[in-house]
Amino acid sequence: MNNLSHIDKSDRPAMVDVSRKKEVLRKASAEGVIYLQQDTLKLIQKNKIRKGNVLVTAELAGVSGAKKTSELIPLCHNIFISKIDVKAEIVDSGVKVTGEAVCTGKTGIEMEALTAVNIALLTIYDMCKAVDKKMKMTEISLISKTKEELK
Repeated sequence: MNNLSHIDKSDRPAMVDVSRKKEVLRKASAEGVIYLQQDTLKLIQKNKIRKGNVLVTAELAGVSGAKKTSELIPLCHNIFISKIDVKAEIVDSGVKVTGEAVCTGKTGIEMEALTAVNIALLTIYDMCKAVDKKMKMTEISLISKTKEELK
């Protein structure tokens, strides 16, 4: 007897059937950090990275990535996303990215929040790779996940 929701009776991957679940308001938030060298952070602050504005581009990429979550993760449901908010902010040793996602649906939205953060971090990596060879993406985690009955 297995307790994994995405495994069928034959131990094969299977999408969970949510057809009988009630629609509820769902919210999730995630965060992650990319550690950068101080010189790289200064270039980002002064908007001197050749590829453009790193923080704004990362935020937009995170939103775009969240909208493609079900295309990237095989057993993830395609859901209607009501809101994605991605923020990238400079912290002491790098850039912290937070992602919040909201939907009204039958299944969660945490994968979209996590995807938003990961894609934003990857975008920062891509934009800074020419000037920083020591970048490290880490501390990616789900911060909260809630659901609330609709009235």
